[in-house]
Amino acid sequence: MYLVKLKPKAIKDLQCIFKPEAGKIAERMKNLEQGLVGDIKRLTNFTPEYRLRIGDYRILFEIEGQEIIIHIGLNIEKKPIRRGKKYEITSTAN
Repeated sequence: MYLVKLKPKAIKDLQCIFKPEAGKIAERMKNLEQGLVGDIKRLTNFTPEYRLRIGDYRILFEIEGQEIIIHIGLNIEKKPIRRGKKYEITSTAN
């Protein structure tokens, strides 16, 4: 079991995603508490060390002990999520 934590930039990225997609992404990130499940790849020569693929989005994260630290969300073009309209996100993840 892991404790999933989000960096402030990851929270901002999540708020900029259309709400239905953001809900799906938040659910998949919450599933990480049960272990490394989903389309996860360990990255080589890159920090953070892991990426989780969710449709057109990539979530970059690292593992520190029993914590998963989520750093950033990327769109399919591997660019940071475009800043625009912010959506209200209700999540139990910090």
